[in-house]
Amino acid sequence: MDGDQSASMGGFFAVRKGGPGSGHVPLAQLYAGDLEPLSGRIDRVGARLRTPERRVAASIVHLGFAARLWSTALGPAALHGVFPDPDAGALHWNPGASVPDDLCWAAEGVLPGTVDHIREAVQYGHLVPFSAALRRDVRISSRLLWGNTGSALAGALHEVERWARAHGRPEVTDRARVLSAGLLSHPDLSGTVSGPGLRRTSCCLYYRCPAGGLCGDCVFDRPPRRP
Repeated sequence: MDGDQSASMGGFFAVRKGGPGSGHVPLAQLYAGDLEPLSGRIDRVGARLRTPERRVAASIVHLGFAARLWSTALGPAALHGVFPDPDAGALHWNPGASVPDDLCWAAEGVLPGTVDHIREAVQYGHLVPFSAALRRDVRISSRLLWGNTGSALAGALHEVERWARAHGRPEVTDRARVLSAGLLSHPDLSGTVSGPGLRRTSCCLYYRCPAGGLCGDCVFDRPPRRP
């Protein structure tokens, strides 16, 4: 598997392997109940966005994490038919680093690039426990988080399609679309995006930041009026 080729799709697709550095923690530690790294990440993002609402910061943290995980599976799977194994015990997260420089793969294994394997490794292995940890720290809607998850997958697909057009690789687009459609058919993800452009059906709340606006796939056509 050529990691450089996947990385050429964009920073979110880059897989950084090797020993974890200072500040990295195994994601299994977070999922087991150590919420301090996650709480710190939410607070830092909130300060950067200048929002007093922790749920807004938590949503942006979640959206970036979901986009990163989907990308590192979908890109290599569409290109090579396999993707790096994101085993939670060997995948390390640095909550002090910004996406996409926050993940480090300490293991070398790969998994078959099928819908079932991606769903098991990414959705069940990470996005479900990450969302659960987030909701233990912040009061936030599960529907919003599933909306983020669907939107992040759609965003990863759009980047794969863009790369495939630029490099004359229509078969990569075809594989990525089949994988994404299969993943989005899951009951928790079905309906989170809609239409040919995969526009999301919920909002990530970014518009509530002082300098925020609407994302490109937002359900709203204009920002709702804020109190």
